[in-house]
Amino acid sequence: MSAAYLSQYFENQVNTATPEQLMIMLYNGAIRFIGEAEQAMVEKKIAHRGSRIGKAMAILSELSATLDHEVGGEIADNLARLYDYMLRTLLQANLKDDPEKLAEVKGMLVGLRDTWLDAIDKVHAAMVSESSEGIAKKSEAAPVGYRPLAVAL
Repeated sequence: MSAAYLSQYFENQVNTATPEQLMIMLYNGAIRFIGEAEQAMVEKKIAHRGSRIGKAMAILSELSATLDHEVGGEIADNLARLYDYMLRTLLQANLKDDPEKLAEVKGMLVGLRDTWLDAIDKVHAAMVSESSEGIAKKSEAAPVGYRPLAVAL
């Protein structure tokens, strides 16, 4: 498959993804880039290591910038602090050529991604359950049948 087709495929995936799917894609991308940085560190490819860490940091910055502190409250505040810690840790990993710091951040991202996947599953299960029971709850703040991910945590 050519690069142009792959690029179009990924663009279509992003354009048609739900917000939840986009968030999971971002986590997966950051995890992948950190894994590539770990490999570059082993192979002593300094420029590639820095490039991969930079990409992971860009994703973390995006995740942090899109937090809604009014809606998310304490959860959003805690995530912002966690993303900030991860950004500083990745910077230190790059500066000090420290694979343990990369592994620490990767582990944290895997844990967060898995938590969000569980939350998404719970919300979807609740939505299916509500619709199969014929219960229609209306909310002034959200469309019928929609529940924010925070309720599943």
